[in-house]
Amino acid sequence: MIDLNLIWFLLVGVLIIGYAILDGFDLGVGVIQLFTKDENERRVNVNAIGPVWDGNEVWLLTAGGALFAAFPPVYATVFSGFYLAFMLLLTALVFRAVSFEFRKYSESPKAKKRWDMAFALGSFVPALLYGVAIGNILRGLPIEIIDGKIVSSISFLGLLNSYSLLIGTLSLVLFTMHGAIYMTLKSTGSQLNKMVDWANKTWIAAVILYFISTIATFFEAGYLFYGMLKNPLFWLLFILMFAGMIYIPIGLKAKKFGWTFLSSSVMIAMMIGLMALSLFPRLVPSNIDMERFSLTIYNASSTPRTLETMLIIALIGMPVVIGYTIFIYRVFRGKVIITKDSY
Repeated sequence: MIDLNLIWFLLVGVLIIGYAILDGFDLGVGVIQLFTKDENERRVNVNAIGPVWDGNEVWLLTAGGALFAAFPPVYATVFSGFYLAFMLLLTALVFRAVSFEFRKYSESPKAKKRWDMAFALGSFVPALLYGVAIGNILRGLPIEIIDGKIVSSISFLGLLNSYSLLIGTLSLVLFTMHGAIYMTLKSTGSQLNKMVDWANKTWIAAVILYFISTIATFFEAGYLFYGMLKNPLFWLLFILMFAGMIYIPIGLKAKKFGWTFLSSSVMIAMMIGLMALSLFPRLVPSNIDMERFSLTIYNASSTPRTLETMLIIALIGMPVVIGYTIFIYRVFRGKVIITKDSY
């Protein structure tokens, strides 16, 4: 018998990984923009992601829709508990989105700098908050089930705990590294050298932060490690992550930037995969009573008919999304060339 709950757990995970890889470098380029002074380099940054950023965010919307359809109690609990954080996130994304067009039609250097700042902060805040959200999920949320109803006592300030901010900093640095590596594919000359330097430095920071975060997780959310060393899938994901991590500085030095970007993508994907494997079958752990109140893929799912119907729709729609994504990246591959129609 097909386990539809497990299939949807994997599908939601694939969508989240797809978003982290694709929009991750978008956000990383935005963070780099915050420290870029040269106007031509700023334009290259914006035009490198201008044709693809909105398509990349479709993966986030699809992941949210899949979560709503497959695991509605999880969607309701997370989105209501993280309400203020999500409003801040959406505000940042809105300013980030409009900054592209407003920058293009701004005539004064001051106006362009203001929209560059909107683009940069609109990337910085989401890159940080995504990690903060993950950190809170990993350590568990204050939820309980009373008379069949999910009751939560999540506060915005409570989400900004030291552990979650550590994970948020890791995601910020990781996306910045990913963005710098992407820019090695899109830039030339001195800017290319700067991006290689950015990638190397943020790689070092990401490795150190990942090591620190792993130790912190052992003390803050030790349940994630139970039985992992005996799980063959854990070792497969860990080896792939480690291989991707180790190749990045090697690829940068050899100027094999395409393989380096692939390695960075594998590293991010395997990190998320390891988190998902550690959480399974939980989706939202409860730090009040892990066994009784955690929301899992079985006690927080839609009906089998809904999961089956949505799976059919997903099997039709996902190849279209993937095909469109591949097409767009093939059309806009290569170095950025600035013209009068550029941002």
